[in-house]
Amino acid sequence: MPKKPEAKKPEQGAQKKEATKKDISYEAKAMEEPKIKPKGDRLAVVHVFSSKNDTIITLTDMSGAETIAVGSGGMVVSADSQEGSPYAAMQAAYKVAAAAKERGITHINITIRAPGGHGAKTPGPGANAVVRVLARSGLIVNRIEDSTPIPTDTTKRPGGRRGRRV
Repeated sequence: MPKKPEAKKPEQGAQKKEATKKDISYEAKAMEEPKIKPKGDRLAVVHVFSSKNDTIITLTDMSGAETIAVGSGGMVVSADSQEGSPYAAMQAAYKVAAAAKERGITHINITIRAPGGHGAKTPGPGANAVVRVLARSGLIVNRIEDSTPIPTDTTKRPGGRRGRRV
């Protein structure tokens, strides 16, 4: 009489569920209270570059020389078309906020930059989402400023006299 194959043990599935519970998302890490009380106010600068195709977030010290954390829409989502979405920007901001809290940073200054120059002068859809997430995560926002490069007099715009022919 041939043996019947044994059914999978339910214990293996239970172990996987426990393992996933231990892996906390960046959102949960950013929202939780710091384990160590911060010793005074620690300042940092969050540089946000937001275009229609991507959002890049860089957390640096006040001088801008030391990079503490980096996050971008492309690191979070798999589809290229989703990189500039507010959802991708939010997830990247949660990652940066979690790293900031881990380092004991309490206060931040936010500088938002659009492509500028010949490109769009207004930030993309991810910039607003980043500011909301950083404020909601418990970091105190001191200042929000725009650092988009706007030319006073510029070189000739690409496209020629008759424009881009599609």
